[in-house]
Amino acid sequence: MAAPPLRYAGPMRALVLSDVHANIVALDAVLAAAPSVDEVWQLGDIVGYGPEPDAVVDRLRGLGAVGVRGNHDLAAIGGIDIDSFNVDARRAMEWTRTAIGDETRAWLAALPELLVRGDWTLVHGSPRDPVWEYVTSTPVARAAIADLETPFGLHGHTHIPIGYLEEGGVLGTMSPSSGSLLELGGRRALLNPGSVGQPRDGIPAVSWMVVDTDAGTASWHRTSYDIASVQAAMEALHLPPRLVERLAYGL
Repeated sequence: MAAPPLRYAGPMRALVLSDVHANIVALDAVLAAAPSVDEVWQLGDIVGYGPEPDAVVDRLRGLGAVGVRGNHDLAAIGGIDIDSFNVDARRAMEWTRTAIGDETRAWLAALPELLVRGDWTLVHGSPRDPVWEYVTSTPVARAAIADLETPFGLHGHTHIPIGYLEEGGVLGTMSPSSGSLLELGGRRALLNPGSVGQPRDGIPAVSWMVVDTDAGTASWHRTSYDIASVQAAMEALHLPPRLVERLAYGL
């Protein structure tokens, strides 16, 4: 069951991160590039795949980040069976379960499945299935927006930046590039910032977002990072080669 929603008062600017996947080098690159913000919002899958789950959780905890759990976070604390994971994801999760410390485990366990910050709903999957559903098509996005109890939603899970916008019963999509600025206006929206730790849109640079509630805007950004150092760390831990290689291609 989702935790009771939290709400903030007044305008603010938030840094939005998703699918960091234990990639501390990528996360630190984002933090170095990002503007000054009032809050950090994370959309789940903080751990899994990557080599430094404790470091990522420690960094987010130190920033006072708020957000939700993803399926990999739930798996890391033993909340779900990982037999349905693909072979590489399962091997990486088996390692993650043995690698994370008690503080990381407790922090992940305390995350809700859904969080509301003002006019924004935060989930990992979708508003109607916060942990598991992939929003990958217009029909799924339409159903997801219909389940939103706020004007705007943020989700991750697919590792692909995209925006779904509804106005006057018509649903449109946008495929943002780095620097894309969306003026929300009177439209409802479900937005994906893309992935910090493992982009899958063919661009290796990490993808992240800034939401400005006062201006009514959302902007997407890309940042390069030292991929080779992360690959070396993964290889040293004998994590699956395919997970290592895909970082260089953004796939």
